Amino acid sequence: MAVAGARERRVRSGGVELCVAELGDPDRPTVVLVHGYPDSKEVWSEVAARLAGPHRFHVVLYDVRGHGGSTAPRPLRGGFTLERLTDDFLAVADAVSPGRPVHLVGHDWGSVQGWEFVTVRRTAGRIASFTSISGPSLDHFGHWIKGRLRRPTPRRAGQLLGQGAKSWYVYLLHTPALPELAWRGPLGRAWPGILRRAEKVPTDGYPTASLPRDAAHGAWLYRDNVRPRLRRPRPDAYAHAPVQLVTPLGDAFLSERLYDDLEEWVPRLVRRALPAKHWVPRTRPGRVADWIAEFATATGAGRPVPQGRGPYAARFGGRLVLVTGAAAGIGRATALAFAEAGARVVAVDRNAEGAARTAELARRAGAPEARAEVVDVGDEQAMEKLAARVAATDGVVDVLVNNAGIGFAGPFLDTTAEDWRTVLDVNLWGVLHGCRLFGRQMAERGEGGHLVNVASAAAYLPSRALPAYGTSKAAVLMLSESLRAELAGRGIGVSAVCPGFVHTDITSTARFAGVDAPEERRRRERARRLYGLRGYPPEKVAAAVLRAVAEDRAVVPVTPEARAGRLLSRVAPGLLRALARVEPRL
Repeated sequence: MAVAGARERRVRSGGVELCVAELGDPDRPTVVLVHGYPDSKEVWSEVAARLAGPHRFHVVLYDVRGHGGSTAPRPLRGGFTLERLTDDFLAVADAVSPGRPVHLVGHDWGSVQGWEFVTVRRTAGRIASFTSISGPSLDHFGHWIKGRLRRPTPRRAGQLLGQGAKSWYVYLLHTPALPELAWRGPLGRAWPGILRRAEKVPTDGYPTASLPRDAAHGAWLYRDNVRPRLRRPRPDAYAHAPVQLVTPLGDAFLSERLYDDLEEWVPRLVRRALPAKHWVPRTRPGRVADWIAEFATATGAGRPVPQGRGPYAARFGGRLVLVTGAAAGIGRATALAFAEAGARVVAVDRNAEGAARTAELARRAGAPEARAEVVDVGDEQAMEKLAARVAATDGVVDVLVNNAGIGFAGPFLDTTAEDWRTVLDVNLWGVLHGCRLFGRQMAERGEGGHLVNVASAAAYLPSRALPAYGTSKAAVLMLSESLRAELAGRGIGVSAVCPGFVHTDITSTARFAGVDAPEERRRRERARRLYGLRGYPPEKVAAAVLRAVAEDRAVVPVTPEARAGRLLSRVAPGLLRALARVEPRL
């Protein structure tokens, strides 16, 4: 199967002919995509179309020797060494981009090859950048193993055993004849269904009909290279070009820990992480293409790629995050936490000045891009326009944080219908609008995402003082639980974050039912002092939001009282109902 719209040519390398496909303008910077095992170049078709189209690169894909439209070496044994594969890469690079370095991208065994290409001396000057996806350097892997055998602490021994278990298929591929028989027989027929079920890989035209032959030939990639390199890894395997490491966090074959010591070998390293499984060129083509384009553009211009700081920099760097209620408090702290991790930020609030200030602070904190939007989240039409505007200007949101909310206290019988509408418009309908509009965009994109709904401990702690507020937050909690079940199959996570008493400005705008203006001001001031004495900062809630997204947590009580209340709501609900009868001093 040919890549749609591609121009094909044949390139000779030693005793084989390589099938090479090109898309885009040859005068633009060249990106070379190298596939893995047991794939052919068509695994890159979706990524290639995006790189050649919106990103305007000259894109080159080729079938590794013995795969797809490329011929196999004779004999097969010894014909797939990394040295011969390097010859193939140089032959392709010289044919498609003579005199100009290329941006190299590899997935799986394409990445294993890429590490060889970017660390051997004879390719110096031919590679402008390298993006590695789901494939380690065999030399670095060998040193990783030797280091853990020399110092076998419990943690290091666990890492060795864990990766050893993930590498079960490598042992089978070293057995004589068995892999070939399996791939040319039942495994080759079952493979598309396995990918569809285990990895959620769309199978429209992929894998190609050459799969059984490709996989049989590709077994020699392992036999010719794995044991020799792991036993005697090169001591000089240092990268001579900038490297971007993309790590799928759900990879069934490779542990994240494999890359712990990578900075030792790569002076210019950018890390990215995806909540996805192994075959991200098929399941996350848009995100992969965006990161390749960003990295190639920056390195081609001699600019550093913004990475962000902190433990979540790899996870959120370059991602698009929209936060509502971002003018102050939890919303501002959350926007700044994502900005520090390198995310692009859209700060949304009714308060134009506060939203603009948050965007400015986000840029200072490390966001490569940050801007403000002035919107009332309870206004359906305004939210629809916001969703369309953000999609057109920034792209599909990766993380939505529905944080906007208002405080409201007072007895139920003193709460008017208009009071209920005011509370529910923001606290519930604002969340509904955000989830419906931005969640639909995530689902249609088909590359996952995450919705965070900031509820409250009041969602599960009944109180005679907070019937309207607690009801709105309980609805948000149930909405989040239901959406989590519905959207899980689309790779979209949903988290409900439930803080307790947090020192924010919500007390200065809280409404109190059944009292006059002077009494309302007095109660606001008392609440402000009490929250101030509690002293729980919004930055801790922001940290919980990032952790909830990174760990895909369902319900996240934040403060100690929120966690205790959550526990009591499950084990002693009668006690909570009794406490709810106590009339608080306001």
